[in-house]
Amino acid sequence: MIEDDPLIGNVVKRSVLEWAKGGGAEGREEVLERYHRFYKRKWLLLAALVLVVMVLSGYALTIGDYHIGFLDCFEAVWIHIRGEVGTTPQERLVDYVIWELRLPTVVVGIIAGAALSVCGVAMQSILKNPLADPYTTGVSSGAGFGATLAIVAGATIADSEYAIVANAFLFSLIPTAVIMLITKLRGASPTTMIMAGVAVMYVFNAASTLMKLWGDPNSLAAILEWQVGSIGGIRWSGIPLMFVATVAGVAAIQLLSRKLNVLSAGDDGAKALGIDVNRLRMAIMLVVALLAATIVSFTGLIGFVGLIAPHMVRIIIGADNRYLVPISAVLGAVILLAAEIAGKVLLSPAVIPVGVLTSFLGGPVFLWLLLRRNSEVWE
Repeated sequence: MIEDDPLIGNVVKRSVLEWAKGGGAEGREEVLERYHRFYKRKWLLLAALVLVVMVLSGYALTIGDYHIGFLDCFEAVWIHIRGEVGTTPQERLVDYVIWELRLPTVVVGIIAGAALSVCGVAMQSILKNPLADPYTTGVSSGAGFGATLAIVAGATIADSEYAIVANAFLFSLIPTAVIMLITKLRGASPTTMIMAGVAVMYVFNAASTLMKLWGDPNSLAAILEWQVGSIGGIRWSGIPLMFVATVAGVAAIQLLSRKLNVLSAGDDGAKALGIDVNRLRMAIMLVVALLAATIVSFTGLIGFVGLIAPHMVRIIIGADNRYLVPISAVLGAVILLAAEIAGKVLLSPAVIPVGVLTSFLGGPVFLWLLLRRNSEVWE
């Protein structure tokens, strides 16, 4: 029955039911018009969120000890892109502040927010669990152990400024490898994947805690700074890798969005349509793991973005992954940029790491979503 289909929004359900009841040509035209309005609302929402990203990006560029106007920030970026930076000390200073100090943070916020949100969409779809997020596979715990190992023991796979990043990336992939091995032996069911991820997470968290017991105060402070999550210390040299990984990962998940829709409705239905459910889950989990690992290794642990953004979009447009993926990506960028701005403004001149704000505000927002929205999409 259409009333029980979790992929169809309430507006479409009402429209189809009214259509089935009849009502003459005028009634059907009204139903069609209502459906088209609902369809257009998705694209209007996407356009509105893109506009919000642009406004937040411009405002974020104005925040700092050296004041630069809102429109002047966009002008400075455009001048730099065109290669027409002036020769006066004032013009060079503005270019340096915008391009070297502030713009990388904005770009990282957009990339990380989009990546984590899309990872959340994919994980919630393949595991059919509203509480799944990019870290369900144990990516965060593995990355945390890798970073802790590099900071406390100095044991790294790269002898450079990216030693912590390299360690975090490598160890964040180990839980995924363990999960893939277990699911290969036991089957890639959502329950098996979640339980394997939780088990690996506890092991790595225990190992990280053990390493902290050996660390000195400076090491513990560095570990805490990394674990709370921040996008402010990343420069242009690290952005290309994050950008390429995000574009490739989001594109792959978008291409698989139709199969995700079928998979969300149930394994039996997906198998009946010729989809290899286990292989699809494994492939998407691998994409999510690589994407989340790349982002986390640079930013640290930023929670709740991949959990909240998909749910907020579902409330408005339903659970169709074809639209859920791109709109959640843009909303994730909005959330992370807003958190970064709030972190710089609330206790200025002190800066609150973005990971603290997303976790602190994410909990109440998620509870509000649970109270406001019934669970029909997931039942």
